[in-house]
Amino acid sequence: MAELLPKPASGGPRCIFVADPRSGLRAIVALDDTTLGPAVGGVRTMRYPSADAALADVRALARAMTRKCSLAGLDAGGGKAVVLLGDGVDRKAAFARLGQVVEELGGTFRTAGDLGTTAADLAVMAEHTQYVHTDERGLAAAVARGLLRCIEACAAVRGVPVEGLSVAVQGAGAIGARAAAALADAGARIVLADVDTRRAEEVARGIPGARVTSAERILVEDVDIVAPCAVGGVITAEVVPSMRAWAVCGAANNALASPEIASHLAARGILHVPDPIASAGAVIDGIGLSVMGLPDRTPLIDRLGDTARLVLDEAKATGRTPMDVAEARALARIAAARR
Repeated sequence: MAELLPKPASGGPRCIFVADPRSGLRAIVALDDTTLGPAVGGVRTMRYPSADAALADVRALARAMTRKCSLAGLDAGGGKAVVLLGDGVDRKAAFARLGQVVEELGGTFRTAGDLGTTAADLAVMAEHTQYVHTDERGLAAAVARGLLRCIEACAAVRGVPVEGLSVAVQGAGAIGARAAAALADAGARIVLADVDTRRAEEVARGIPGARVTSAERILVEDVDIVAPCAVGGVITAEVVPSMRAWAVCGAANNALASPEIASHLAARGILHVPDPIASAGAVIDGIGLSVMGLPDRTPLIDRLGDTARLVLDEAKATGRTPMDVAEARALARIAAARR
């Protein structure tokens, strides 16, 4: 059963709730904006404390994807899907049903992997829909390339080279590991952490000079840049006063716990590249090929560094936060398309 939830009175994504008793699937697909093109966003799979928490998360993530696609210059809007993990779920059957739902949407929603969703899950979905991107390795490489360009923008604003910078990478999954390796190749010194310490240690062994710290300390390490590359909501009002880095630039979606955190960072003089810019490499790679037909997406990914620099410079000149500047730029492009 797929039930269309009412659009919130305050605006925002329209959501489809999917319940499949046979497999135990409970999922929500959020379609935020299709002005520029189909709604795109990954499938996040995790245990949520409640259905309301899952609904709030998927709506926030879909809104962020709208901004991300607009800022990246893509012919696409924002969407997202979340799978609410629970006991007794037949995972293969659940993702088969989710694939059917995506196919039934007829290309209005295009998806890929996200936190908690495995390559096997995506492969099952791909048996039932043509609108899922399964190349996780390629997407992680694209994210890492875009993140590196944005960190280069931070370094340029600071007047220093990337070589020799110390970067704390939070998360050693596919994206965190690839980002850490790309930054190390550019000459940065890597500090790494993950809730799975053994995974962090395994990734660190493949990066010369990398060291592992605890998941509790990674955001307050004595480094130049903090790069959240795992779950969102990690930069909180409690964390910001203890941060020792001069910049935050990571690939995690919605890394700030709330919009107000952008002002807290600015008050401390901490540069911040909004994650709709810093994390956009994957969606550029996937949508650039499948929707826009671009055989080479690297110029569009590399342009994220230019966008980050423009946003940081405008924020400095106007006294606004980079998040406010990025939001205005994203919405202006959508408004122009509507006109």
